[in-house]
Amino acid sequence: MTGKELLKKYSDPKNFFNRDLSWVEFNRRVLEEALNPDLPLLEKVKFVSIFSSNLDEFYMIRVSGLKDQIAAGIHEPTIDGLTPTEQLQRIEKAVRPMLKQLNDLWTKEIVPALKRHGVELLRFHEFTEDEQHKLREYFKKEIYPVLTPLAFDPGRPFPYISNLSLSLAVLVKKSNGENHFARVKVPNILPRLLRVDKLLNPEKKLEQNGHFNAKFIWLGDLIRTNLDMLFPGMEVIEAHRFRITRDTDIELQEDEADDLLRVIEENIRQRRFGSVVRMEVASKMPDFMLETLIENLRITKKDVQVTDGPIGLSDVMVLYDLPLHRLKQKPYYPVIPKMFEEEDEDIFSLIRQRDILLHHPYHSFMPVIDFIKKASSDPNVLAIKQTLYRVGTDSPIVKALMEAAERGKQVAVLVELKARFDEENNIFWARELEKVGAHVVYGLVGLKTHAKMTLVVRKEFDGVRRYVHLSTGNYNATTAKLYTDLGLFTCDEDICTDVSDLFNYLTGYSKQKHFRKLMVAPIKMREQMLERILREIDNVKTGGEGRIIWKLNSLVDPVIISALYEASNNGVKIDLIVRGICSLVPGVPGLSENINVISIVGRFLEHSRAFYFYNDGEEEIFLSSADMMQRNLDRRVEVSFPIEDPKLKSIIMKTMLRISLKDNTKARVLKPDMSYELIQPKDGEKKINSQEWLMKHTIKAGGEVVKH
Repeated sequence: MTGKELLKKYSDPKNFFNRDLSWVEFNRRVLEEALNPDLPLLEKVKFVSIFSSNLDEFYMIRVSGLKDQIAAGIHEPTIDGLTPTEQLQRIEKAVRPMLKQLNDLWTKEIVPALKRHGVELLRFHEFTEDEQHKLREYFKKEIYPVLTPLAFDPGRPFPYISNLSLSLAVLVKKSNGENHFARVKVPNILPRLLRVDKLLNPEKKLEQNGHFNAKFIWLGDLIRTNLDMLFPGMEVIEAHRFRITRDTDIELQEDEADDLLRVIEENIRQRRFGSVVRMEVASKMPDFMLETLIENLRITKKDVQVTDGPIGLSDVMVLYDLPLHRLKQKPYYPVIPKMFEEEDEDIFSLIRQRDILLHHPYHSFMPVIDFIKKASSDPNVLAIKQTLYRVGTDSPIVKALMEAAERGKQVAVLVELKARFDEENNIFWARELEKVGAHVVYGLVGLKTHAKMTLVVRKEFDGVRRYVHLSTGNYNATTAKLYTDLGLFTCDEDICTDVSDLFNYLTGYSKQKHFRKLMVAPIKMREQMLERILREIDNVKTGGEGRIIWKLNSLVDPVIISALYEASNNGVKIDLIVRGICSLVPGVPGLSENINVISIVGRFLEHSRAFYFYNDGEEEIFLSSADMMQRNLDRRVEVSFPIEDPKLKSIIMKTMLRISLKDNTKARVLKPDMSYELIQPKDGEKKINSQEWLMKHTIKAGGEVVKH
């Protein structure tokens, strides 16, 4: 069957979960981690911050997109049967109770627990008189000069309010009895939580007599308490917190752009002025203030979220950095595989001997950095080509590429300028690379380049040889400690030729449609995935076994989902490990009864993507930069690469796929009503936390990536 035929067969809206509502359920699982009574206190704080940050981005991108559709008069339902208006209504219905949970957790559990451990979040009036005096002096010297009160009256227009900035709506009374409205921005260049004891006594020791004590105040509270300095000669009647979220999704007209770099820079500037999609306000804000903000920000009451607690809890991550290790999970230090520590072997000779698989963050990211550094300094290396998506602010890899260019090597780098929220950082590195003579390209019109690949061309005694690194994750040394990803070093001739051809496709003019071993989007990845699903069906029909195991971040593409339904209905057993969005409805008789879906949310962000097909005993495993979403398959350059070494296949099966499916501590199973249920160990069954198991296993194995 073709993709169109499959989609037509399974096109009933009840066969698909809405992607945005599925994302909301993912963020609910993040919140549930913060609610987990067994989690150390500062880990709870971390998940509170992640939940809040996730939600901010969701409103900036997804909710803003739905509101744009409504404003444009688009009322057609998506494949799941929901119109944009219905989606918005359901999102708000799901999110608001979660915000209440979050606030209760923070104010009733986390803040009191922090206090018991010597970390106090205090209001101004809760400090001693001496501390209050010193805080006021600190405010006068360090904060007051930064603040700009903005009045709103017939002579002065309503002030511009930037995205995600916390503000105070202030009501002041003049001596003549007139009331006036003003806005004071809480500056984001200063920390939201101020460590008062260190500010007032920089020499103070972290611990005294074995007891830790730290006092914090919210910056907004300190400003609100000292507003009289900003409005001298006037009476400050009241002041209330609010925060807005703007539409930040950049619209690019790439086909009309003469200079993509300039267009991206201009769009970043325009992002600051996107329409308001949400306003968070303190519950005590009076109606007249609320109505003033609603009218001037051009929103409705439906766009307002009211809270009794702090606004913008993403900022509490600063508390996680406190040196209270007893309130955190035991630290894990990534292992460098022993093979990379052998002095008589360089990385190129190691790759010539066999393919090498690294599983981050269990394995250190250093071998990847060393691979680029070695290529940069090796006189026999002629050229380095690399894709960069999310680089990081202090990238050792980019610095190594710059050094290679300065040494006269051919360096070609595809820097993806359209990597959302990393545009400015990527522009900086693109310019730095260009300064030293590297060839920098920005990809193909209409497509993001999301593939993660490095090609090194080296002159050796028997001719020119190519070495490749392919990965499921970004070349970012920081996130490599936090995200689970898989990377492959190989000098397989077919894969190296494919990567060379793909770089030519990206940097030059090429109509390449065929690759030897790689699956490439948007060229044929969906079709090749479909072929493999249908092959499992054929194997069952001829009396064999059909088996599919996938691990990915998101599963949304309706054609792929329809093919999985068809496989399930023909007896193929399917296990899906989907961290985030899943539009597939599992466990429905006659539709998906052979499909099981789980999600794992733990200390590391599950980011690796692996696709296993039983293939009648000739097992295939592909690793990929791509999720099964329309954007990945149709609008991005993505790569899926095969793992062919039987030992490496076995390692992926044992140490990632099977252990994930055995997880009964952090895994949640997806139900047909889109709810998730935490999997509990059965009576007498051993508890398995897949990430904890992998940390212990990697340490025990000494970082070995291949068992001899």
